[in-house]
Amino acid sequence: MTSNDLEQLIFDVAEALLVPVLILTLLALAAVIIESGAALVELFRRRRRKFPELDTATNAALKALNDGDHHAAETALVPYASSRRMRTAIRALLGYAGDASQTERAAKTLADYDYASVKKLERTRVLVRAGPALGLMGTLIPLSPALAALSNGDTAKLSENLRIAFSVTVLGLLIGAVAFAISLIRDRLYGQDLSDLDYLATTLVPEPPR
Repeated sequence: MTSNDLEQLIFDVAEALLVPVLILTLLALAAVIIESGAALVELFRRRRRKFPELDTATNAALKALNDGDHHAAETALVPYASSRRMRTAIRALLGYAGDASQTERAAKTLADYDYASVKKLERTRVLVRAGPALGLMGTLIPLSPALAALSNGDTAKLSENLRIAFSVTVLGLLIGAVAFAISLIRDRLYGQDLSDLDYLATTLVPEPPR
């Protein structure tokens, strides 16, 4: 196989990637739009979060637990859960309440919540890198046929390829920028959720005596 054959093979492979890159770019754009809507919902759910209210609810839950009313304790705290995952974690912590031997289980509950939060953050963190990468690929792939069209004087094909290249670049940068903003917002929100759960765990599940 000559060098010309290798060059032609590389060109054919790169050209064949154009359609998949365009499809992936559109899918990534759809994903970032969906994630944007989900992030707005998450922000809306946390708009009234205040520590004094959580502290009051925690004290009410402790009083209910001391009275043997687990349902009342759950009713006091569950409304402060900003997600289904956080609601599940609160219920687990209530199940360990007052039992110093369950400290490790409470810590595991917090760790599992943190792991689930990181896993959800990965979706937009991938888009932060994938968006610009797809944009760059979508820019470079049409440039080769565009240059060939320029050398042949085919201005129509040149214009078409340049339009594709620049359009995909814009979409890729948009996807990366929006995904980065969503990641920053969610990182702050989930960090606050974990802080609230840590406070609940410390209050409800005392450290064992040493």
